[in-house]
Amino acid sequence: MCLAIPGRVLRTEEVDGAVMAEVDFGGVRKEVCLQYVPDAAAGEYVVVHVGFAIQRLDEKSAQRTLADFERLGLLEEEFGDGFERAGTEHNPVEGTER
Repeated sequence: MCLAIPGRVLRTEEVDGAVMAEVDFGGVRKEVCLQYVPDAAAGEYVVVHVGFAIQRLDEKSAQRTLADFERLGLLEEEFGDGFERAGTEHNPVEGTER
């Protein structure tokens, strides 16, 4: 299954003419293409589907969605045990260490 998952933009840069970002999904960091939302800035939340940020999302909605996905086991399915390992070190809902 491929979900559209919210994540927080950590940094942006241009790579070979494409706007890219490092996005944090509750501790799992991935490189994401920002071509559909090229003015997204560090600290903002974006919804990511198959490596592309497709829209912005407010922080409260992003955190609620991540918590729901984690509770349903969908994040583990999407990210494998990389998300599970990150979840033991970082709480994606509150942004605090456990």
